[in-house]
Amino acid sequence: MTATDHAVELVVAAARAASDKLATQIVAFDVSEQLAITDAFVLASASNDRQVKAIVDAVEDSLRAIGSKPVRREGERDGRWVLIDYGEIVVHVQHEEERQFYALERLWRDCPTIKLPADVTGPPQGA
Repeated sequence: MTATDHAVELVVAAARAASDKLATQIVAFDVSEQLAITDAFVLASASNDRQVKAIVDAVEDSLRAIGSKPVRREGERDGRWVLIDYGEIVVHVQHEEERQFYALERLWRDCPTIKLPADVTGPPQGA
């Protein structure tokens, strides 16, 4: 089983919104084979708490515009790692320090990545 076309559409929209707010290290994983609760994860990094919040707002606005509302949101108060659950996809927006410490890519490395358009991959960290 692989992520549905609709889930991939949501992934691309979320990644594009994150990129528009200058998120870095944007990646997406198809976790449908490993998890029954969602099809895909989107990971994005931000350099500060304010940027984390701006990215979260942009993702929510973008997905709302195509008819998707989050089922739940966690971590917004601290602004270091915000998880937005849309059912089909889960978006993780992390401060760069949390991204390095928790290393979600390492946890999900056995899952296939979802190819993102070149214009939404974000500049590499440190660029």
